[in-house]
Amino acid sequence: QVQLVESGGGVVQAGGSLRLSCVVSGRTHGDFAMGWFRQAPGLEREFVAAVGRSSRTYYADSVKGRFTISRVSVNNTLYLDMNTLKPEDTAVYYCAATTGWGLTREEEYNLWGQGTQVTVSS
Repeated sequence: QVQLVESGGGVVQAGGSLRLSCVVSGRTHGDFAMGWFRQAPGLEREFVAAVGRSSRTYYADSVKGRFTISRVSVNNTLYLDMNTLKPEDTAVYYCAATTGWGLTREEEYNLWGQGTQVTVSS
């Protein structure tokens, strides 16, 4: 059974940085394309970033230039480095995996982590 477990969330001041991690267990990391999504209170879950099997990356406009997604096959881990954080980045961040191809679409993902809270104070 494949499991995704996120970590690294927390409270940070605006302008600060955080690194989120997502460990994939139960199957080879490279079988999936991986993504990060987030959901703020009262809002729909939205796409943040994704990395395909070829390591091509995709970003939401709101995080482009501030966030970096990466994957390390050796330890089956997906990362999201978040810099210059803003209060509007406050959300629960979810790691997700897909064998599909529409990497920016939530409905393409069929494996999800439990989420990790990121809070950015002003």
